[in-house]
Amino acid sequence: MIIKYILTFFLSFFLSIYGTPIARKAALDYGIVDKPDGKLKTHKEPTPYLGGLSIYLAFLMSLSFTFDFNKEVLGIILAGTIILLLGLIDDFGVLSPRNKFIGQFIATFILIKAGVMITVVILPQWLAIALTFLWIVGITNGFNIIDVMDGLSTGIAFWVSLFFFIIAALNGKTMIATMTLALAGSLLGFLRYNFEPAKIYLGDAGSMFIGMILGSLAMSGSYSYINQVGFLSPLIILGLPIFDTFLVMYIRSLRGQSVFKGSSDHFALRLRKWIFSKKTTVIVSYGVTIFLGIMAIIMTFASNTLAFAIFFGIILLFLVTAYFLKKIDMGF
Repeated sequence: MIIKYILTFFLSFFLSIYGTPIARKAALDYGIVDKPDGKLKTHKEPTPYLGGLSIYLAFLMSLSFTFDFNKEVLGIILAGTIILLLGLIDDFGVLSPRNKFIGQFIATFILIKAGVMITVVILPQWLAIALTFLWIVGITNGFNIIDVMDGLSTGIAFWVSLFFFIIAALNGKTMIATMTLALAGSLLGFLRYNFEPAKIYLGDAGSMFIGMILGSLAMSGSYSYINQVGFLSPLIILGLPIFDTFLVMYIRSLRGQSVFKGSSDHFALRLRKWIFSKKTTVIVSYGVTIFLGIMAIIMTFASNTLAFAIFFGIILLFLVTAYFLKKIDMGF
């Protein structure tokens, strides 16, 4: 099994390293680029999209060579494919937020039909289904929301994938461990071209695909047989995209601004305005994600008391951080 894990990771990594320059050339040839506007988009020159396509293909091809597909895996891949296609259309600027959400709900329905959904014993089925829709749509858009800086969304997703792999491997969940390693390898290969200065962007296709896959795998895992709090571990591992989603929604609502309209309210942009360079902000974000992942692993194997203390301590830390980030003057 260890050999299969290693093979899956390196196969997806090298496929991504090979495929990303091809995707970049195709994007440039067909004019699929993100143009600077001097406002939110401050990069110096048009940068190609289609990074999500190279990640998707590396992920799918590596799994095809190393893993047998079952109903759950096929459901996750089909839902991810729908999200990828939605994102590609959105990268052309022709998809409204309403139609994007409709597509995300269809993809989530496919996941539920394949048996991939939130399964907490104390929840009635109707509530579990409702929370599954909320979770998948939230995480899918969460990685899209944090994609505001070179290498930010990609790198955070890479570390999240690694921590999901560790927990899955420790709990004997082969399917999740293999899929998270396939995703991690494809993300690391893409990060070679996406880290500052980025030569290619994820685009909505890439960021939403990553969110869909990670959100799906988070629901498929088993987190603790030791305490009653371990099932909250995914909330901690995915803490940064969840935090940024709520921070952006909160600040925009205070200004009476639509949550679907772009702005510089993101935690990364506020950190950059306050004290850090762009590259330092991204590296600090990686460090926070690693810290959260370690805390999630401890939570999984700790006593009830310690697990509760870790969970509520991190919630408090996020609330305090949000308070100080909100005070940073972004020049509105």
